[in-house]
Amino acid sequence: MNLINLLKRYGVTGIRCKYPNCGDTNLEKNFSSTLDDSCYRYFIIDENSSCIDSNIDKNKLEECTEFVYDEKDSFHAEFNLGCQDWKRPFVASVHSFGYMAGLLIIGPLADKYFILLFIIIKAVGCDVTEGSLSRIRQKECDYSDWNNSWYHRNGKKPSTFLLGVEMVTKENRAAFITIMTATTSLSGVLMAIIAWIVPYWRHFLRVIYAPCLLFLLYIFLLDESIRWLLITGRKNEAKNIIREATKMNKVDITEAEIDNISYVKRTEGDIGLLKVLKVTFSSRKLVARIGGCVCMWIVTLFNKYVLILNSVELEGNKYINYGLTQISELPASFLLVFILNKFKRRIPLTVSFLLTGVFCGARAFVPKGHIVLSTFLFLVGKFMAAISSAIVYLYTAELFPTQTRSTMHSLCSSIGRTATILAPQTPLLMRYWYGLPSLLVGVLSLVTGLLVLMMPDTAEDVLPDTVFEAENVGSKETNKDIEVTKF
Repeated sequence: MNLINLLKRYGVTGIRCKYPNCGDTNLEKNFSSTLDDSCYRYFIIDENSSCIDSNIDKNKLEECTEFVYDEKDSFHAEFNLGCQDWKRPFVASVHSFGYMAGLLIIGPLADKYFILLFIIIKAVGCDVTEGSLSRIRQKECDYSDWNNSWYHRNGKKPSTFLLGVEMVTKENRAAFITIMTATTSLSGVLMAIIAWIVPYWRHFLRVIYAPCLLFLLYIFLLDESIRWLLITGRKNEAKNIIREATKMNKVDITEAEIDNISYVKRTEGDIGLLKVLKVTFSSRKLVARIGGCVCMWIVTLFNKYVLILNSVELEGNKYINYGLTQISELPASFLLVFILNKFKRRIPLTVSFLLTGVFCGARAFVPKGHIVLSTFLFLVGKFMAAISSAIVYLYTAELFPTQTRSTMHSLCSSIGRTATILAPQTPLLMRYWYGLPSLLVGVLSLVTGLLVLMMPDTAEDVLPDTVFEAENVGSKETNKDIEVTKF
């Protein structure tokens, strides 16, 4: 929701200078149409005079003080952003900063308390915040107030994803990420359709955030991760969930077998989160992997946001362009289940980054006017970027132990959000060279693709539950009897 939401606020609307006493007349439009820069107007000899041609000096220019907007109910017009180009992407940058701050808070809390609880809180909280802001009148909320509101919002996808990935076996993790990516792609297309049907941004907010209240039903529909319950010493709660699952699936498991569930090698709640984090950061292997994951997240999110935000710069309808960029992820999601099962993790991740770099880098040098070739390279680059983005999400979750998985995933994602703070500014680079944003995506992707070669492959391993297990992810060693003191 956030990306199309930002596009509604970020998208440029047609503007022209307002000439005093001219109103919305053809004469005013003619004055504006003869100038290349809509931020300047011809010098007005007497502003109190009537709107006549002789009152305009076409040999002098002056900066516009008032504007006429083609879309009078747009975000751009309602907050009177005019020619302040930096303010439009600044909204997106502040949003990313708020998201980044939220992840740093939510990750450790979800590891210490309940992941499911924070999914519900974030979803409903976001709905209340956005719904309230959509009803605030312009005079009650200026541009700075709106930006400040982003600090109170953060995404629920990371927690939802981690809850899901801990519920499936290692054989089904590829299928799980495929379903997640396909669902995200289809929801993006749906958002583009809704945005087209509901053009006014305030009404659009109400439409897309109202369904978030349905997350309250998760209290009755979803259970907490059994793996997380066991690792944090909540054995009885885990047993109750297993009993319900066996009853629902009609599986014959005796009460004695359930009672004999042991987790000898795991922590039993006596080792706190802070101590596990301390041991995690004292491991050179894990610190190096955190650094690698941070680099992958930065480039992945930079690619995603640059390609999405620049999709509205393509010729044609901006909603169709956005929908096409989203639907390009659909075949990528179906391909994921095959390539992840066939080629594991490292090779697909490396190749997808490298091909993103090749196609996006090549697009930077396509001359203007070659619409078909430029759009083709853009969509193929977006296709490959979608593959790398999905794998990075899964790969990060597979590298770190259960008790700190949410914290580490949120940490990598949060630092990666520095890229999304910068990404909204990239369209401004097109003033210097139209191909500069695509070239940046290309170079960063090529470098990251080579970096991935130094990371371990996680496809054959179960999710690590301890720091010791996490250090040995990707190796051929099996450690079945690990002491609690080693985590």
